[in-house]
Amino acid sequence: MTKHFQAKGGKKKFKQRTYIALTLSVIVVAAVLSWLLILAQDLPSLDELERYDPDLITRIVSADDQVIQELFTTQRTLVKSNEIPPHVKKALIVTEDQRFYSHWGMNFFRTVYNITVNVFTGEIHGGASSLTQQLARSLYANIGFKQTYTRKLRELITAIQIEHTYTKEEILTMYLNTVYFGHGTYGLQAAASKYFNKRVENLTLDEGAILVGMLRSPAYYSPITHPDRSKHIRNVVINNMFREKAINAVERNYFKSLPIDTYNPDSVDTEDVAPYFGEYVRRRLEKEDDELGVNLYRDGLTIYTSLDTRMQTIANEVIAKELVRVQALFDARMLDENSKALAEILENHRSVLEGFDIFVNADTVRLMLQDSLEMPNYLRQLLSVQAQLISLDIETGEIKAMVGGKDYSKSQFNRSTQMKRQPGSSFKAFLYTAAIDNGYPVTTTLLNQPVVIKSGTNDSTDWRPKNYDLSMGGETTMREGIRRSLNLIAVRTIQELIAPAAVVEKARAMGISTYLYPGDALALGASGVYPIEMAAAYAVYPRMGIWIEPLGILSVQDRFGGVLRNYSPERKEVLGRGTSYVMLSLLETVANRGTGVGARTRFGFHEPAGGKTGTTTGFTDAWYVGFTTRLSTAVWVGMDSPSISLGPGMAGSALGVPIWAQYMKAVYDSLEWEREEFVIPEESVVFANVCTETHLLATEYCTPLREVFLPGTVPTQYCDVHGGRKKQDFIDF
Repeated sequence: MTKHFQAKGGKKKFKQRTYIALTLSVIVVAAVLSWLLILAQDLPSLDELERYDPDLITRIVSADDQVIQELFTTQRTLVKSNEIPPHVKKALIVTEDQRFYSHWGMNFFRTVYNITVNVFTGEIHGGASSLTQQLARSLYANIGFKQTYTRKLRELITAIQIEHTYTKEEILTMYLNTVYFGHGTYGLQAAASKYFNKRVENLTLDEGAILVGMLRSPAYYSPITHPDRSKHIRNVVINNMFREKAINAVERNYFKSLPIDTYNPDSVDTEDVAPYFGEYVRRRLEKEDDELGVNLYRDGLTIYTSLDTRMQTIANEVIAKELVRVQALFDARMLDENSKALAEILENHRSVLEGFDIFVNADTVRLMLQDSLEMPNYLRQLLSVQAQLISLDIETGEIKAMVGGKDYSKSQFNRSTQMKRQPGSSFKAFLYTAAIDNGYPVTTTLLNQPVVIKSGTNDSTDWRPKNYDLSMGGETTMREGIRRSLNLIAVRTIQELIAPAAVVEKARAMGISTYLYPGDALALGASGVYPIEMAAAYAVYPRMGIWIEPLGILSVQDRFGGVLRNYSPERKEVLGRGTSYVMLSLLETVANRGTGVGARTRFGFHEPAGGKTGTTTGFTDAWYVGFTTRLSTAVWVGMDSPSISLGPGMAGSALGVPIWAQYMKAVYDSLEWEREEFVIPEESVVFANVCTETHLLATEYCTPLREVFLPGTVPTQYCDVHGGRKKQDFIDF
């Protein structure tokens, strides 16, 4: 009996537990279903798919209220499924969604894997979304682009709905009609026109592979801006097609061998007054659209920027005019049959030229330069002189003008922000800043005699630098060294006064982010830098020690005028006011009677200014970085290949200064800016009269020079060469 009752009691308890479990399961399922229904409530109906036609334009606006660029998605022409070549569809499937024809809206196993990783890491990891999920994400704006679990679920719900409503071919066609292909183009037909100037149905297999490969990152794999990257991803897609037996080995090898020169560069919009700046803004915001919860190309944003179109127009005109002059000088050197320069260039670039199927010698190139033969595009770019100009507002750090190259339609590479080149002697500013900041007065003298720089390599090759004018001399001050841009004085400064590591540290503090090799050659600017960072660093001097991050975007507003984000630059004190002014004084000497004096004598720019020229070994780079009380402007002239020389005499004073001076003068004249003197921080510096020969305190018989010092660094001895009374009032405290 006991067992019987125990059995009955056990069964009763089991039934109770089962009932509770079932009840809880029903509740959980109901809750999940309710949640999913709530998530799906405000999703648009599927009949909106075919009516989806975004026409809201994002406008990039200058500081003077001019629209400088528009970003939009209406560059889109719908194509039918039968117009899309089969090889394009196959390339897309094997690359983006191999289970497309078998799944029901999602890559189940990959999705489960991502969910598992997300749960254990606490982070949102995307990737491997099905084509249908990608279509859902791109078509439904209210799904949002912020990486959240809710977004992923809403995206999945929509994808399943699409799968139940449309055929696979319809889904594939809708996807290719809406997906983004870069440079403002949405849809396969817009991309075919943009990059190849043809109809979709005429796309070759390699062209289709290029476009499919771009989908992973349109900007990164653009055949216009990055042909090498485009070729790489194209070949990845072609290999995928071969692996999935969509093409044979012969087809694979043939299409992989084709060059990336079939796009139409003339299709790039060049009407903008500031195309390089517009692209700079677009790139920066493209990284933030998820964070802002917007789509840069669809949401009708207004992007307010710092650019002044009046100053930009001046920069464009000056650069264009000067490049005509410099290009003519370069071409004349190439046309000189007695010169070996052209033959050396062709030999150094032989392998690259042959990769573009360009087989030329010096004689044929000379005929091309004389327009007797057509010059291939790559060769023309190779022999084209380039230039950049970046101009920053001293007070705010705002970018006022940006010219990133000679011709945006031929090259979208922004030399203001993306190019690293050796700055030559324009880097000496950081060297002397470090020395002054470490207590060395500008009257410190060094011997202007030959010096040896160890290479730092195992072959123990020594470098013996020379002054630009091959001069030598005796004891020379820092001021005279920077005025004449004496390399020997700069090298002795880094060898005898200040360690290379201290110079690197100072340049880092002033915003130079590139790698700087801490060797003696650093004194002569042997490490690459970005022009925009040079302009920002030089602005520290008239700003009395404050570094400000260059600012291009001021604010972003939505379609209703609501502010999504205001931007403000990072600011930090990197130099003392005294050190800043002493360096400003040295750089004024360069502008007034040194290597930058051409701005005064040749171009009539007489506003208070400071600056420094720069010329690299072999005349491959010509710089001038200079400032006034209002603007800091960096100019660079050179060839895209650093192995190509501009030619003898093509120094910073001959190429950089003319562009800088003409731009600054035209800006000051056109904007009618009043003359402003640099502010002297009287509490941070001391002035004293020193003898021009001995650099000691001047007596009544000395030829005096009024010099500036940091407190505690004024000479304590009087000149003992010229005699006379030692008058204390010669010192101005």
